[in-house]
Amino acid sequence: KTSLGQLIGVHPDLVQVVKRAIELTSQDFGVHEGLRTLETQREYVKRGVSRTLNSRHLKQMDGYGHAVDLVPYINGVLRWEWPLIYPIASAMHKAAAELHVVLTWGGVWDRSLNSFWPGSADEMKAAVRAYGERHPHGLRDGPHYQLGAP
Repeated sequence: KTSLGQLIGVHPDLVQVVKRAIELTSQDFGVHEGLRTLETQREYVKRGVSRTLNSRHLKQMDGYGHAVDLVPYINGVLRWEWPLIYPIASAMHKAAAELHVVLTWGGVWDRSLNSFWPGSADEMKAAVRAYGERHPHGLRDGPHYQLGAP
């Protein structure tokens, strides 16, 4: 119920992918955040949680937010560990492919999530490691997914 509330104002294509991903993954997750206000985004930048005021979490020209943060749940508690994030990324990859929606994942900002093959959790882990080698100071935001290619 809380996760569905966080999807209010998020682009319908992204909502469909999130709903399909929860059906595909064995790792439970919640929608930690969807649409944000500019005030919240400014606070995140100030705290160093985000690096931009041009976030896709903000309402875009079509009136929707184009990003979500999906955080693993273990026994009803949000957890931020990478090993728990990879199966969610894999499920988002599969759901996006099924629904023909192009996504960018915050774990690997410089390639479309749709470009991963076969999109297993192990491949997601390797891709994050390779992204870190290409961009040693780049932001790695495993829970973040946004519409569109990088």
